[in-house]
Amino acid sequence: MSERIPLSLLDLVRVREGFDAADALGRAPETAALVDRLGFGRYWVAEHHNMESIASAATSVVLAHAGQRTTAIRIGAGGVMLPNHAPYVIAEHYGTLARIFPGRVDLGLGRAPGTDQTTLRAIRTTWERSQQFPQDVVELMHWFEPAAEPGLVRAWPAPGAGVDIWMLGSSTFGAALAAELGLPYAFASHFAPDMLDEALALYRSRFKPSARLAQPYAMVGCSVVCAETSAEARRLFTTVEQGFCGILRGDRRLMQPPVDDIESYWRPGEKAQVGRMLACAAVGDPGEVRAGLEALQARTGADEFMLMCDLYDPAARARSLELTAAAWGLVPRG
Repeated sequence: MSERIPLSLLDLVRVREGFDAADALGRAPETAALVDRLGFGRYWVAEHHNMESIASAATSVVLAHAGQRTTAIRIGAGGVMLPNHAPYVIAEHYGTLARIFPGRVDLGLGRAPGTDQTTLRAIRTTWERSQQFPQDVVELMHWFEPAAEPGLVRAWPAPGAGVDIWMLGSSTFGAALAAELGLPYAFASHFAPDMLDEALALYRSRFKPSARLAQPYAMVGCSVVCAETSAEARRLFTTVEQGFCGILRGDRRLMQPPVDDIESYWRPGEKAQVGRMLACAAVGDPGEVRAGLEALQARTGADEFMLMCDLYDPAARARSLELTAAAWGLVPRG
């Protein structure tokens, strides 16, 4: 087995049944501080709109809140849905974050709007804006360049702020754009793994070195649930499975507690589709999770894993992250 790669965490700041967004947002800094201590490489949050169960719509605000409790881990968006925003304004937001947390800010960019048509109208954008995504990415990168001439429009305090820009994707489109622009690439295999191998192969074969990145760097997403026993991990994982089943049913309720019998919850077709969406998940005791991650690393040649660990009980989630970090051999900080 090759040397184990870094682990990072994508936190959807999920709102639990029986609780509210204030509870979820209050726990985000605790989670960021925990994975910082455990030796994780990054703590990311993601932009979603019109979803009561996810409290991270304002990514830069959540990161500023969570970042205050961290010292070394990188913080960032995984990601910002750029068609919803003016690149100039995103540069201002993330340039500000980079001045508060110098050398520690990532900006992952997605092409999907992250919501429905009705909400897009409320945001004051359209689905067609996604067709301008490549040009918007190039413009955004420009706003972070050091200011060479006085008197021109600049997205202060972004120029020279040192934000690492990432391309996100679940298809070959993002892979091709990341390769063309010489950017690191993160594949969303934690919920859409079908094109994982094809996208990574395209990204690596077409990669053009840039001032930002000399060689391809690929991050692979996966759900992870680790507990002292395999049976307990499987029970905890039913919270994740219920959430994905709810997506299929159009029933986006708040995060649900685990159930003892998931088979009685879903229909066979739903089970098969959820299983396909979660095909890259690693669930079990520490040995099983380590073996699952090792197999995924061997398959993909990933340079880094972006984990999701969406569990209802905060204590069980913290324990899962602790067990995963220890199983993978992360070096704790401080």
